[in-house]
Amino acid sequence: MPRTKKKPEPQSTTPQPVATIAPPSDVLTLAETASYLRLSEADVVRAIHEQNLPARQVGTEWRFLKPAIQQWLSCGKSPLQANKEAWASIIGAWKDDPYLEDMVEEIYRRRGRPITEDGSYRLFHGLNFEKEQK
Repeated sequence: MPRTKKKPEPQSTTPQPVATIAPPSDVLTLAETASYLRLSEADVVRAIHEQNLPARQVGTEWRFLKPAIQQWLSCGKSPLQANKEAWASIIGAWKDDPYLEDMVEEIYRRRGRPITEDGSYRLFHGLNFEKEQK
């Protein structure tokens, strides 16, 4: 029996969606970053080293994340610097805590390690501050 060709299916009259143009990538080159910041490339590199502009060097080229640049512009500090300042403020809050020494000693006891070289658990073991202040 001879084979017959299938009739082609009629094409639908609904238009096919056109591929949309994707938004530009969040990863920028040095030239793109300079253009975005309206600076020269040399000024951008200087900002990396002097003002902590967030960037990553890949081989001999620089790459930048646009959201990181926007955050850097908005707060004037890199996320790492802002994080360090946040930790410093938290640590500073413990400075005058009357129970801090007891808490640290308890932590070292539970770890099974002495705080001082002589094997004691007291932070200020053997120190008399009244004598030193006179």
